[in-house]
Amino acid sequence: MLTLPKIVDRPTLAYVAIKAHVTAPFGDKIPDILHRLFRYLKDNNLREIGPVFFRYTRVAMPHLEMEVGVPLDRTIATNGDYVSGSLPAGRYGEVTYFGPYDDLVTVNGILIGWAQHVGWTFDARQEPEGEWFANRLEIYHNSPATEPDPAKLQTTVSIKLKD
Repeated sequence: MLTLPKIVDRPTLAYVAIKAHVTAPFGDKIPDILHRLFRYLKDNNLREIGPVFFRYTRVAMPHLEMEVGVPLDRTIATNGDYVSGSLPAGRYGEVTYFGPYDDLVTVNGILIGWAQHVGWTFDARQEPEGEWFANRLEIYHNSPATEPDPAKLQTTVSIKLKD
């Protein structure tokens, strides 16, 4: 099931993440990245205040620059592959999907196509290395660890619009 696309206002949100350069499909890399992220949280006495998200910063399919992260109550000092900052506030176009992760490329395409159809403009730009996004998220409200039925997995695709 897919909700209709809508515009939502999102506040600034502090986060911590691991930077990753991946080639689609990349699902086999995610368990290790999540293990490292949650180990970092534990080792640094941090607690996430919201669901895991993937932030796509540059897309040149099948190559992706992304951050796998969680919201925090504040930004923190980091080093190496870890980054901390704030997801930008603003208006976002988004849809929520209930179903298996294998469909998320299509779900992203539906949101992007809908945006073009109704005249929404994303806060993005084409660069030689691919399309850069101010904030393009997949927010994972649950996971196979807590919801074994793939039809009940809930993911929100949210892309920042130009002001």
